[in-house]
Formats: sequence, C-alpha cells, structure tokens
Amino acid sequence: MDRINKADFTAGLLFILFGLCFGASALGLEMGTTLRMGPGYFPMVLAVVLTGLGLAISATAFRTGGEAVGTYAWRGMVFILGAPVFFGLTVRGLGFVPSLFLTTLIAALAGLKLKPLYAVGLAVAVTLFCTLVFSVALGLPFRRFGPWLPIMGG
Repeated sequence: MDRINKADFTAGLLFILFGLCFGASALGLEMGTTLRMGPGYFPMVLAVVLTGLGLAISATAFRTGGEAVGTYAWRGMVFILGAPVFFGLTVRGLGFVPSLFLTTLIAALAGLKLKPLYAVGLAVAVTLFCTLVFSVALGLPFRRFGPWLPIMGG
C-alpha cells in the first residue's frame, strides 16, 4: 500500500459510497425520461456521476505515489460544518441579514491566516451581495431582520 495515494483512494471510495446511496434512494421511484423527468431521475443521474467520479479518482490513486496523510484540520471542520447549522438555527429568529453576517464570520474562523478586519469585510460583502441577489433581485419572501431583534423592526 506504500505506492497508493491513500488520500485519493479514500476520496474515491467516499464518492462511490455517496453514489451508491443516491442510487439506492432512487430505486423505488419512477425514473421518467430525459424530457419528462420523474422523481427518481435526478438522484439516479447523480448516483451515476458520483460513482463514475469515485472510480476515476480511485483509479488515479494507483498511478500516483502517495504522501503520508497528515493530521485532520479539526478547526476547519468544526467551523465550516458549524456555520450552516448556525444559519439554519438562527435565520428565523435573527433574520436573513444578521444570520448571514454571523455565519460568514463563523466560517471565516476556520482559517488561521484571515485577519479579523478582512473577515468582517468578507462578511459585509457576502451579506450585501446575498441580500441584493435573493431579497432585492429575486424578491424571495423572507425577513431581513427577525423577531429576536425588535429594534430593527422585526
């Protein structure tokens, strides 16, 4: 196993696993056709694509020499995975704008190199962009400021 790129091989296996899970979830659903897609069509296409990518990635693991897999970036995983959970738990109470701002700040904490001032600037830019796109341009009906912030008119 010294000549196998373990990171690529593991990633390929994960793609295959997810592909098989999507394929299994689509088995009992009607497929339909390309022009009239049924509820099982997209999960099955996704299953085929993920499984194919997994096989391709796993195959390349045998052609390239692998390096030792380093330590896991626990900090990054906690903050990146925690950010959307935070957004989901607070978007109704705080509203879209404050939840998105804080979610971006939480995600920015995943990296050690991002300076606090840049993180705030990134949060402002992402919040402004998303508010303009989803609220103004697309007109999606959600509260910009929620009931937990009565000062903001929630």
